[in-house]
Amino acid sequence: MIRAGLGAALFALVLAVPAAALDLALPSTARMTAERNISPDRYAAPVGVFADGQVARVTVDGDVRRAAWRLDTPGLTALQVMRPLRRQLTEAGYEIALDCAAKECGGFDFRFAIEVLPGPNMYVNLRSYHVVTALRRDAGGVPSQVVNLLASTAATSAYVQIIQASSAEASEADLTEITPEPTAAAPISPDTGDLAALLKRDGRLVLERLEFETGTSDLGAGPFDKLEQLAELLRAEPGLRVALVGHTDAVGGLEPNIALSRRRAEAVRQRLIGAHGVAAGRIEAQGAGYLAPRASNLTKAGREENRRVEVVLLSAE
Repeated sequence: MIRAGLGAALFALVLAVPAAALDLALPSTARMTAERNISPDRYAAPVGVFADGQVARVTVDGDVRRAAWRLDTPGLTALQVMRPLRRQLTEAGYEIALDCAAKECGGFDFRFAIEVLPGPNMYVNLRSYHVVTALRRDAGGVPSQVVNLLASTAATSAYVQIIQASSAEASEADLTEITPEPTAAAPISPDTGDLAALLKRDGRLVLERLEFETGTSDLGAGPFDKLEQLAELLRAEPGLRVALVGHTDAVGGLEPNIALSRRRAEAVRQRLIGAHGVAAGRIEAQGAGYLAPRASNLTKAGREENRRVEVVLLSAE
């Protein structure tokens, strides 16, 4: 169960959930944006950071409850949102199995390897999110309850996703199972198909065939078909917000590559603003450098594939 309320100025919001669910307190500014409760269902909770192309998980079959909340409070950090929730978990006797922030979790790759309720109900800032997974074990030491918290912040609000799974029949195999989630699939290169449909289905895609001068952030004159399709989508749906994420190959140092990838993403952002009339506030530009390759950097073809700009769907507010 989840209730909103902290101190005399806060209030309680009670949800009809089983007694096994944990009663978490959220601030009075919290407003539920989504709820999905299924029993029986399966939830694969992350218990490790993104490493070797995947995320370690504990899988629980049973009653699974998913909810997202928006806190209309400006200036919060993800840690400020997470800290009181994490304290409630430890006070309730839960074992903290994972506690990481955006970069240490695995950043871009981790976020797309975990289950997240779709936007606009849940917004995840790739630079500012925090994840905690907590477990409660049965008498045999097998995880029987799991709570996963995801907190993220924007300029004027914060978002919290809470997923609780309870099962009296969790098996020993659940603790060691490491499996890729469907949402962890590699980004689809939209050589064919509808860009809007692909972006809404997968949450991200590569803007293929953008041209930059070698070692620079100068975007070619174009025209670039996929960029124009993205601009058309943003004009048609003015509530969409996206992030452009630049990526490089592994030639050179990390910091220069992050800076270069960010400048390339910003060049694409400026093209959308200047040439296509998309409002600046609807587009973010970020850089991942060589931290999220989609091919080997040991070959020329792989390095070319790794040099790219991806578009990430943030929300549809």
